[in-house]
Amino acid sequence: MKPCQNCQTVIDEYLLDKQLEPLRELTVDDFSVCADCATIVADACVKCGGAVYVPRGESVTPDYCPACRSDIIDRTGHDPGWTRGNVST
Repeated sequence: MKPCQNCQTVIDEYLLDKQLEPLRELTVDDFSVCADCATIVADACVKCGGAVYVPRGESVTPDYCPACRSDIIDRTGHDPGWTRGNVST
């Protein structure tokens, strides 16, 4: 059992798994935050219409879910960033 990197409470893997359910192919092991600190926005991915994970401290909802972002990086070799307007380096 790991502590949340944000609030340091023990991560309840069952609760976090349920909250992350809308994200394709991701599991509790892909996150180091508890369910209270994870922010999931349903139907926000512009590519697949799936849910996106909003990183802690970000005020903008990402355009791509982690799976679609990863697919784009694998296919093109370029990271589209969290939003289409900004390209990360």
